[in-house]
Amino acid sequence: MHDPFFAGDLMFQIGPIFIAIIFIIVISLFVFTISKGISQWHKNEKSPRLIVPAILTSKRTDVRRSSNLHNDHHHSSTHTHYYVTFEFESGDRSEFHVSGKEFGLLTEGDTGRLTFQGTRYVGFERKPNS
Repeated sequence: MHDPFFAGDLMFQIGPIFIAIIFIIVISLFVFTISKGISQWHKNEKSPRLIVPAILTSKRTDVRRSSNLHNDHHHSSTHTHYYVTFEFESGDRSEFHVSGKEFGLLTEGDTGRLTFQGTRYVGFERKPNS
């Protein structure tokens, strides 16, 4: 005979397994993200610091908005990431993440000497206009 409480019992048996799987996925993503960041940092540290002639070809921002509900209050915030793209004498281009202050000091078309290490922007020394 079919037990009407069997479905409820099954939910109590499967529920903790489902929660454990979600927990493992979240922790795995967290560990993967941290590992990727450490790996990129290590790769940059091993890369030579290069100083090359370059021209700033473009600037862009990436604005990300987040919102949450806390104690019946809706909170939202934005975070802006700043990027600049430089072109080298070879015609190759590289994009770098920079601070907001650095972003504000740079202008498209600026020429000078770019210092970078791997994917890490170190600085840009503008060449005075002739």
